Amino acid sequence: MGLLDGKSILVTGVLTEGSIAFHVARLAQEQGADVVLTSFGRQFRLTEVIARRLPAPAPVVELDVTSTQDLAELATRVGAHVPRLDGVVHSIGFAPQAVLGGRFLEAQWDDVSTAVQISAYSLQALAVAAQPLMGQGSSVVGLTFDARYAWPVYDWMGVAKAAFEATSRYLARDLGPQGIRVNLVSAGPVRTTAATSIPGFATIEEGWDARAPLGWDVRDARPSAQAVVALLSDWFPATTGEVVHVDGGAHAMG
Repeated sequence: MGLLDGKSILVTGVLTEGSIAFHVARLAQEQGADVVLTSFGRQFRLTEVIARRLPAPAPVVELDVTSTQDLAELATRVGAHVPRLDGVVHSIGFAPQAVLGGRFLEAQWDDVSTAVQISAYSLQALAVAAQPLMGQGSSVVGLTFDARYAWPVYDWMGVAKAAFEATSRYLARDLGPQGIRVNLVSAGPVRTTAATSIPGFATIEEGWDARAPLGWDVRDARPSAQAVVALLSDWFPATTGEVVHVDGGAHAMG
């Protein structure tokens, strides 16, 4: 019996086999879930190709989180494949290069607002769009990178992640009465496409393994994916508004 037997899970952000989102989708299927993926634009075809590498077929629906039309039609599009949603995984983030890599003081609002909309506000937008298919016992899980600190080169994405974490707490407050949980997994640095697109990302991952009491492999997304799947399951029925650190313990060290 799998942790997610009989559940239907929506997973965003599957672009490569190395991504945390791909590992979540794969593990969710292995644990008994029906999985639906989202993608949009030029990335849509890429997601369809990557989806074929999952253990079972997974439909892909169109979703650009900045599109009001896509958000309004999400429940209908997903509902064509599954009758309900027991879980939603937010693995979406983007910031223009102009707000990363040591450009904090030079960043302009147009670029900053793009980072905040796609990387933070989209959690609320996605949850609200999926809400008609969710109910008692459903779970929303997002991926973050510890926003308590000012990281090298992360700059305005760090600010967006702080907003993302605050958004998850307010969603936990407002969706809790419907029995919907909202939690985040704060993953240590994983060498995904999104991470390596950050100028100077190596300065963040450098030394992480040495600081983490359990050690840390920047090439292994599975521990983070396992935590996401656990939070999607029924094993955390009374946990919401939480940030679970999956970083080898580095966050707790001085």
